[in-house]
Amino acid sequence: MTNIKAQPIKIAILAMGGEGGGVLADWIVDMGEANGYVAQTTSVPGVAQRTGATIYYVELYPIAQADADGGHPVLALMPLPGDVDVVLASELMEAGRAVQRGLVTNDRTTLIASTHRVFSIAEKSALGDGRVDSAQLLAHTAKAAKRFIRFDMAQAAEASGSVISAVLFGALAGSGVLPFSRAQFEATIERGGVGIKPSLKAFGGAFARAQAGDDGETPPEPAVAPPMPQPRHPAVRALVERVQHDFPLAAQDFLLEGVRRLIDYQDVAYAGLYLDRMATIAALPSNDDHRLLRETARHLALWMSYEDTARVAALKTRATRFERVRGEARVQPGQVLAINEYMHPRLQEICETLPGGIGRWLMGSTLPKKIVERFTQHGRVIQTSSLRGYLMLRTVAAMKRWRRSTMRYAEENRRIEEWLQRIAATAQRNPELAVELAQCQRLVKGYSDTHERGIRNYDTVMRAVERAGAQLAPATLRELRDAALADEHGHKLQAALAQHALA
Repeated sequence: MTNIKAQPIKIAILAMGGEGGGVLADWIVDMGEANGYVAQTTSVPGVAQRTGATIYYVELYPIAQADADGGHPVLALMPLPGDVDVVLASELMEAGRAVQRGLVTNDRTTLIASTHRVFSIAEKSALGDGRVDSAQLLAHTAKAAKRFIRFDMAQAAEASGSVISAVLFGALAGSGVLPFSRAQFEATIERGGVGIKPSLKAFGGAFARAQAGDDGETPPEPAVAPPMPQPRHPAVRALVERVQHDFPLAAQDFLLEGVRRLIDYQDVAYAGLYLDRMATIAALPSNDDHRLLRETARHLALWMSYEDTARVAALKTRATRFERVRGEARVQPGQVLAINEYMHPRLQEICETLPGGIGRWLMGSTLPKKIVERFTQHGRVIQTSSLRGYLMLRTVAAMKRWRRSTMRYAEENRRIEEWLQRIAATAQRNPELAVELAQCQRLVKGYSDTHERGIRNYDTVMRAVERAGAQLAPATLRELRDAALADEHGHKLQAALAQHALA
């Protein structure tokens, strides 16, 4: 009879920098060695933060079995596809990466993962919405694993004042997949000697959820209509009442958010202009679901709150932003936080911030233009956490008071009016195509080079719309828009235009 040798316990940990993946691997090794196991850990670092996570790999083999085999076991340095017992992932995308690499198999692997997302660089830098659908990622990952334990471990760590590695360690203990008791897990944390109390608290909560078979799913709560805001300011209250009385209920949440956004962006009168424009759209022919009204409300609010230098400066100096950064950096009482912003305004952005006459004069000048360009050749770092840097950006943010007189406003306003007129004309004959036109605003975003590329793609698509006329199908326009969002160089858009003979 063939003598089948015992196999090591094989554990892969996928974590980003700063999430304690190394600590988690060391805990598992320490626990194994303290309880009669030979343990080995290795790590394969990623390229950079969020472009590649570090993979920590641990193998455990019982010393008694090694002695019976006549020597030390040979343990692997890296995980192999189809040969991993446990995978721990600090974030949902890392769980997906483990599945993609073949480390998770439905006949063997217990997968323990947090369901929160930290978006990758590719997701953040996409021209359109580059986010991976979390629901699809969860479904695919659950299908790949033998057992899948998941919940928002980042939130659990924050609630306990600990780190996600302690939560993963607790979920691993609660899964029962390793031959160690809860007391042996907890003793490992205590031997570490650092942050014992919060780590044990995080461990205990995760242990209980894993023991209960927590799969991260909660029953959906019944939908409840959000309460209508009751602002104290008379002018703002009048805008809210106008939304209630003049627009269908199906679009009111979009319109109220648009009003809120534009008051914050400029003032009450600007929000009133938004509702004036939307009243024209509300009178257009549309389907019963008011999709045209909702989509136009959403995208018009985004376009009217375009990002200029005043807006960027205002966002970077808000108290809520400082609070968020302090929370993300886990700044403790008595610690000092310095926030450095890299700024590189070009001549065009400077001219667009000034009143129109001054901006046009500067753009058309010779010597003054050269002087300004000399000072804007290189970017500079501004410390917004310092008084000088903060006041500098607050001064730029205050320039919004003459935004309506700037070159940028005139140009954006012209494009918005043309866009709305095109939507109105199209809705008369094809409401579905008008919806796709409304969504073309997605091409216009950001500032500086990003905005220029977006405008270039938008203009290209609009020329194609004019060229095709009434023959253009909604699906074709959607395809052109998606192609424009697919790459920043416009190659896919040109290919799509050629395919439909619209180049």
